[in-house]
Amino acid sequence: MPAAPQITPPTRLGVIAGSGCLPGLLLEACDRRHIETFVVAFQGRTDPAITIGRNHLWTRPGAPGKAIRALKSHGVRDLVSIGALRRPSPAELRPDFKALQFLARTGFSFRGDDGLLRALKIFLEAEGFRMHGVQEFLENLLMPAGTLGRVKPLEDQKRDIARGIEVARTLGALDVGQAVIVQGGFVLGVEGAEGTDALIRRCGALHRTGRGGVLVKLCKPQQDRALDLPAIGPDTIRAASESGLSGIAVQAGASLLVDPETVVTLADSAGLFVIGIENIS
Repeated sequence: MPAAPQITPPTRLGVIAGSGCLPGLLLEACDRRHIETFVVAFQGRTDPAITIGRNHLWTRPGAPGKAIRALKSHGVRDLVSIGALRRPSPAELRPDFKALQFLARTGFSFRGDDGLLRALKIFLEAEGFRMHGVQEFLENLLMPAGTLGRVKPLEDQKRDIARGIEVARTLGALDVGQAVIVQGGFVLGVEGAEGTDALIRRCGALHRTGRGGVLVKLCKPQQDRALDLPAIGPDTIRAASESGLSGIAVQAGASLLVDPETVVTLADSAGLFVIGIENIS
């Protein structure tokens, strides 16, 4: 079989930066590889610190026209979208002309976040941009297969993982969410618009007698991995520990693991297992 062609990395990259630490990690990786960056930052979402000393634009979710003009004026044609970007409410959106064009072209046909991201990718590609997955620049953040740290799942927890995979794939196919919490075969909660950490906190109040529940987080079956990958990090471990969970299972090779050393230290201290699962059918 011939080797896969090598893709030349861009010399200039537009970073559509949501919340959390991932945008900053991506920008640091670009600096190390001498890739010039332009940051599209969102008011009330993006960490202002990552824009210091960089070409950037502050905007709002409903004003893509301003961002597109700024990116093109700086010679940017390659984009990565990274970090949590909460879907704006209709009141927050206040769409500009480009946003109205986008909505008109899609016919409002997307229901969940994955559908929205795919529609946005098509729209941006029509504007002359190329979308890249963050894993092209942060290869070392992909979740490895197997157990991290000292704590390993027991047989009943493995059954909860299997149940969680079944439920998460069903929900993912409907573009509902990426995560589910299972305890003793019983589904405590599924991820909706609130995000994983909020799901964990919500399920803390639903904890049943016995060993704590297990968080399972997967890519949606139809998910475009150039646009979005599930992620866990130290905040996930802290939330899981505070809510009485006993472990976390995420899809290996298709999820991001932020700050692995801290994740392992926190998980071992809390008695939580963290495992990368593969061969998900």
